[in-house]
Amino acid sequence: MAEIVLNGITKAFGADIAIRDMCLTIPDGAFVALLGPTGAGKTTTLRLISGLEAPDMGDIFIDGRNVVGDTPAQRNVAMVFQQYSLYPHLTVRQNLEFPLKSPILKTSPADIRRKVDEVATVLQITHKLDSKSTELSGGEMQRVSIGRALVRDPEIYLMDEPLSSLDAKLRADLRVELKRIQADLGATLLYVTHDQIEAMTMATHVGVLDKGHLVQFGSPREIYENPVSEYVATRLGLPRINILPADLLGTPPANAKTVGLRPENIDQMSPGNKAEVQTGTTETTVKRVEHLGDQTRLHLDCCGHAVTTLTNAHTALATGDTLHIRPRNPLYFDTDGNRISGGVAP
Repeated sequence: MAEIVLNGITKAFGADIAIRDMCLTIPDGAFVALLGPTGAGKTTTLRLISGLEAPDMGDIFIDGRNVVGDTPAQRNVAMVFQQYSLYPHLTVRQNLEFPLKSPILKTSPADIRRKVDEVATVLQITHKLDSKSTELSGGEMQRVSIGRALVRDPEIYLMDEPLSSLDAKLRADLRVELKRIQADLGATLLYVTHDQIEAMTMATHVGVLDKGHLVQFGSPREIYENPVSEYVATRLGLPRINILPADLLGTPPANAKTVGLRPENIDQMSPGNKAEVQTGTTETTVKRVEHLGDQTRLHLDCCGHAVTTLTNAHTALATGDTLHIRPRNPLYFDTDGNRISGGVAP
């Protein structure tokens, strides 16, 4: 595995700038997720690292070597695409063998058999090795697609939303499995996703992209608790962060336009404790109660603004009830959406 460094990378397609002066270091052995909506530049970043696209400006270093002038084959990277990209006329074994038979790798038949058997065991598809890829389920096909990358020993694994076309249960199962495989291999992995749950649960580092800009890079917890902007704050967290007028729940700092409150950072005051209710709280009305088993979501009306918070799974609150709330660890943002105060101390 290797450290990957992007230094001042810019890429445009005609008048559209896909990547703007990106500087990013992917540590050796890290699981890095690039998070952002469609058009943020996530897939373009993967294609630039792989050599499928050439940057207009900047340098790309893999293990300390500038690879901008190298072909994809010379860069020794392995890429997993969103769609399975399997050869339908080949068996699972033949699909897994295919990248190892490249004349550049010069892998011996014995090593090919060994690597294929090892990866099939890891991915739990040994019993499918002699099946045609067209006979597999969606989850099995994606395992084979991932396996075609794992049989190699690349500098970095590049994965472009590989779980997005699977159903919810398969996605959850493969998230756990993929993270385990990455940890066992000690692999350097760059993973593109628009799914915040994938980024939060699998990655050691998250890079948040906005219109080609890398706006924040750090651990999932750091980005969740200390986002640099309102945009970053809204990319992570389910239920989503509440973005409200800055003065709705108290006196804001100077230049604050909005306040961000995570649903779990809203204290609820007991209606029977008058002293507690009167201490810096705001009255709200319960509009809807969602019982989710281990917790309950409350949808509140606060002076005409919708607020979502979490409460005890066995709460007695019902639609129409009055509830006093108080913010905890609020995040304040200015008119440009930049955070000016708040957050959790490191």
